[in-house]
Amino acid sequence: MFTRRNFLRAFGIGAAASVGLSSYSVAEPRFRLVVTPYRLAPAGWSIEGAPLRIAALADLHACDPWMPVSRIERIVEATNQLNPDIVVLLGDYMTGPFPSERLAPADWGRALGKLEAPLGVHAVLGNHDWWTNPDAVRRAFADNDIPVLENEARLIRRNDGRAFWLAGLADQLAYRHGRNRITGADDLPGTLAQIADDGNPAILLAHEPDIFPRVPSRFCLTLGGHTHGGQVSLPVLGRPVMPTGASGAYAYGHIVEEDRHLIVSGGLGCSSLPIRFGVPPEIVLIEVGGSAPAV
Repeated sequence: MFTRRNFLRAFGIGAAASVGLSSYSVAEPRFRLVVTPYRLAPAGWSIEGAPLRIAALADLHACDPWMPVSRIERIVEATNQLNPDIVVLLGDYMTGPFPSERLAPADWGRALGKLEAPLGVHAVLGNHDWWTNPDAVRRAFADNDIPVLENEARLIRRNDGRAFWLAGLADQLAYRHGRNRITGADDLPGTLAQIADDGNPAILLAHEPDIFPRVPSRFCLTLGGHTHGGQVSLPVLGRPVMPTGASGAYAYGHIVEEDRHLIVSGGLGCSSLPIRFGVPPEIVLIEVGGSAPAV
């Protein structure tokens, strides 16, 4: 029988659980960090020899108190301990408009400058970088010898002589025109034109993953961020909110369409509200090629 005492007890348990979940959702973005591994063998990528190890960091949204320099330094240390061959930074280093103190690009730039990888650290910019101060973001990277790829492709040669193309798009939501119109600075055809038909595989860095249906098969792997994985993922309800310009089709994880692979990072920081639930801050570690089975 559901008595008044049982009701009050159930209400109290529910209220306590609600408080606990709310506290966890606020603590998760500040203190939790996971490594999310992927292993894949895209068409056109040789399975001979050691796989290429890519560490991908997305959506820092550097700010106090949620993503201070000390937190970024710990993320950098954890990334270096993974011994990646190359590190890619997928945009949105600047924070969005929620109650916080935005970090100076010079400060988070110095922290990211401690990333280490034999094939270097390479970055693209995100929409929040464009909407705040893209020149300051570019300077922060230049001061720390991190190239920013904006509609640019580079041939990266490994120590064993094998090579791959790494391309980065300028942001697809770069320019805001009033409240209801946004245009991009991206040039996918112009970026593709820089890649030779030399048999070497190509990887594309694109902050917003919704461009994926237009990415040609010359790119066997596309890496993106922007979505934060919805920032909140609830049982049954899924991801109730997605950021500007993002759809649920490419919200998170590993998507394969016609032998083209997309990996969308859940990111590290927060936008709009400093809350994460079910989508912990993550370093993405991707092994491409090699003889191990793809997962």
